[in-house]
Amino acid sequence: MSFLFSPITLRDLTLNNRIVVAPMCQYAAKDGAPGDWHGMHLGNMAISGAGLMICEATGVSADGRITPDCTGLYSDENEAAFRRQVEFCRSIAPIKIGIQLNHSGRKGSTRAPWLDGGPLTAEEGEWEPVAPSAVPYLDDWAPPREMDAGDLDRVKTDFVRATRRAVAIGFDMVELHVAHGYLLHQFLSPITNRRTDSYGGCLENRMRFPLEVFEAVRNAFPDDRPVTVRLSATDWIDEAWDIDQSVALARELKARGCDMIHVTSGGLDQRQIITTGPGYQVDFADRIRSDADMATMAVGEITEPIQAETIIRTGQADLVALARGMLWDPRWVWKAAVALDAELTLPAPYARCNPNLRAKPFVLRS
Repeated sequence: MSFLFSPITLRDLTLNNRIVVAPMCQYAAKDGAPGDWHGMHLGNMAISGAGLMICEATGVSADGRITPDCTGLYSDENEAAFRRQVEFCRSIAPIKIGIQLNHSGRKGSTRAPWLDGGPLTAEEGEWEPVAPSAVPYLDDWAPPREMDAGDLDRVKTDFVRATRRAVAIGFDMVELHVAHGYLLHQFLSPITNRRTDSYGGCLENRMRFPLEVFEAVRNAFPDDRPVTVRLSATDWIDEAWDIDQSVALARELKARGCDMIHVTSGGLDQRQIITTGPGYQVDFADRIRSDADMATMAVGEITEPIQAETIIRTGQADLVALARGMLWDPRWVWKAAVALDAELTLPAPYARCNPNLRAKPFVLRS
């Protein structure tokens, strides 16, 4: 029996297997609304055979997006566009669908990565980024505006409003983005949080705002559906955010009803020195899982079926997520099922494509 292809239940949500399509920014939205490109991208991922697909980092406000081309969930138009995407994906595959809610903080008001990723100009529609402290991402970038009490309340309200829209759309889960150097991660790290009020300084204070946002999102999402957190376990910089602090945060999140930590790392500061390699972040997922007694999702250079199977079988994590690997090979799950002699449900028109795959057909909805 394959552990990778065994089901798992979070609250009332049951996934058919332990493979997740990780959220991947596409930089292809218009005014926050996903369009035709997303229909192709999400549809392709929906028939991948994964148990769960998480839609890309989605801004809870227009100025919470990373770029003007990022998705958002702050308007009726955004909500309607996402509803079309979710309904389409559910018509072609029995996959569960989540959304990752985000605020970019000091990394916002920038161009897409292939356009250099630098700050927008006034002509390009720049906006003023906000952050815990007025510390720019790079030395030649303008500093963000330090958030005051009104900003904190507004951002928290934006997360709640976006969560309520996610409920109306019918997403199966919500993931809070507390990683890769975006706003909630910025509050955690002493590199970016230099506040002297109750939201800065000691670990308890630095965790305060992310925990407040999590509680507000958890309260706004139905009790029978999971809320998870994507967390950078370390900044890969000495005397910054690290795995010990991540364990402490995971314990606090669990006490507030968090269902799983999606464990990644880095992204806060370009001084990071990362040692990469196959499964290089799995140890962080294992540590949080054991020390915080929290379900975890491992991600990062997980490329081979046996590697993914071993992570689940040995209890290092409860789920594995693929991002770039799934873009490169959208049929990765099908091939993993063959390699591990597992059964998989495929859309009926595709179910007979591989004679070695024990595939059950899924009839398309009209």
